[in-house]
Amino acid sequence: MVAIGLMGFANQRGPICTVGAIREIVTENRYVRFSALLEASLWVGGGLVLLNGAGLLPQMPQGYVASAATIIGGALLGLGAFINGTCAVGTIARIGARHWAYLWTLVGFFLGSLAMAWLALPRRSDDGSILLVASAWLIAACGVLLTVRLLTHGRGLWRTRITPLRYVWSPHVATTILGLCFLIAFVTVGAWSYTDTLGGLARGMTSRLVPSLLLFLALFTGALIGGWTTDASGANLPKGAPARNCLLGGGLMGAGAALVPGGNDGLILIGMPLLWPYAWTAFASMCVTIYMATLFAHAKLRRHSL
Repeated sequence: MVAIGLMGFANQRGPICTVGAIREIVTENRYVRFSALLEASLWVGGGLVLLNGAGLLPQMPQGYVASAATIIGGALLGLGAFINGTCAVGTIARIGARHWAYLWTLVGFFLGSLAMAWLALPRRSDDGSILLVASAWLIAACGVLLTVRLLTHGRGLWRTRITPLRYVWSPHVATTILGLCFLIAFVTVGAWSYTDTLGGLARGMTSRLVPSLLLFLALFTGALIGGWTTDASGANLPKGAPARNCLLGGGLMGAGAALVPGGNDGLILIGMPLLWPYAWTAFASMCVTIYMATLFAHAKLRRHSL
């Protein structure tokens, strides 16, 4: 619960959002946030290699077979995130910044998942993750790279004299904390994401309901503490979407997550680090959809300003 709570805190202090990352690419031609998103997957992937080499990994979740439903689900995730103004990961930051309309995103996500509960889950893949068939040189390389990256972050904090608990973090610092905390939670309770909890509730899966709800509570408590402990926490976030957009966007994301299956938090922190093709396919479909919608909206805004 402490690790998941710190994930919420880190996500609020250094907002990590696929919509924001794509918007940055379209409007500023910068890839800082997008590369930070991929770095979160790299942290988890490298950590899993090290833990597997040390024999500390719990039972691994299974992946799914990629299909047309994977692409459609990813597109719905992207469209829903665009309408919502932020993805499932960024929604945590918005709630932590006291943008209360984003609570409707959670309601919408649950309703969207509930509407798709009649669908059978995609066929599970019989293949394990190729990441975990790692040779000794890959284990050593991951250890060196992750250590160097930690030292780089430490040196940057020391040189800029930043007090970690007082200011907004950079996306790369936030993803580092996010990845490390997820690895701790992965070893103790297994793969967990809040969108999977909402989707499981919609399907009536209550076998691990109490632990999942406690982790859900810890995640949003961490985000709220991040918002309450600094007035600058939401200063770099754009104006939030109205409640109706949050409800609609959440509903589309819930439907898309049911088709993939999995929300973008699960894709980034579980599926993509394990190099599952379905996860990369869904994430690519999501990013392309957000990119096209953002490009269209940006062009429309420029025409109106002329």
